[in-house]
Amino acid sequence: MLEEHLAGWPPEALTESDPMPPEPARALAAVLETPDEFGDESELPALWHWIYFLEWARHGELGPDGHPLEGHFLPPIPDRRRMFAGGRLTLSTPLVLGRPAQRTSSLDNVAVKQGRSGEMAFVTVRNEYRQDGALRLVEEQDYVYRSGESGGKSPQEHHVSPAESDAPWQEPFTGDPVRLFRFSALTANSHRIHYDAPYAREVESYPGLVVHGPLLVLLMTEMARRRTGRGVSSVDYRLKRPVFAGDPVLVTGRPEGTAADLTVLTGHDTVHAQAHVQLA
Repeated sequence: MLEEHLAGWPPEALTESDPMPPEPARALAAVLETPDEFGDESELPALWHWIYFLEWARHGELGPDGHPLEGHFLPPIPDRRRMFAGGRLTLSTPLVLGRPAQRTSSLDNVAVKQGRSGEMAFVTVRNEYRQDGALRLVEEQDYVYRSGESGGKSPQEHHVSPAESDAPWQEPFTGDPVRLFRFSALTANSHRIHYDAPYAREVESYPGLVVHGPLLVLLMTEMARRRTGRGVSSVDYRLKRPVFAGDPVLVTGRPEGTAADLTVLTGHDTVHAQAHVQLA
């Protein structure tokens, strides 16, 4: 029972700082192929803070999957397997590059639920970002943890057809190993499912390399930012199905006033990720 392992697990709030140099933002702009507009005093777009406040575990502290064995907000369950499920962000004032910022993280909620493949622990971590003494943005991130092997995956059963849509915003995207490797490096994500194809197939039973969920979310928010020329003040996003390297996906958007609904689609209207954004 997962509840037995989670009993008495109340990690304390954790505060960290980052000098916020412009170089990581310039690197992410290169990976996303967006204009390099970043220097000291430049405003950071919504969700680009994911490449700051990075945690680099020592090599000996990693598990066989490349993910850290221990962590302040990693639940103490055996044979832990993690999935990034979604989150919410409210941005009152963008972070500014070249100025130190602080992040305070706390455990917002933890619950055990029964899914089709067994028990799952749902963990929500709340992050508050401050700069120059002022609260700039608040984010909640949802993670799902399983214990042991998860069933239902087959590396042999994977057929993806291109999507069609009548959405006014459309951009095709196909993840490739080089882009996934570069995004892993920028986000300090050493999980082998993103860069080690034999491991992804033979151990995790995926049909190929897994495209990072945060990368899919950034594709959607960046579409809204580029198409409107406005910043994103809030976003609510969900990751529903994995996308694999080589999958031809279509990023779509439907603007409505000061908001937009965005999705990552493949054929037969299969939704892999979706987001609702409010524009600044």
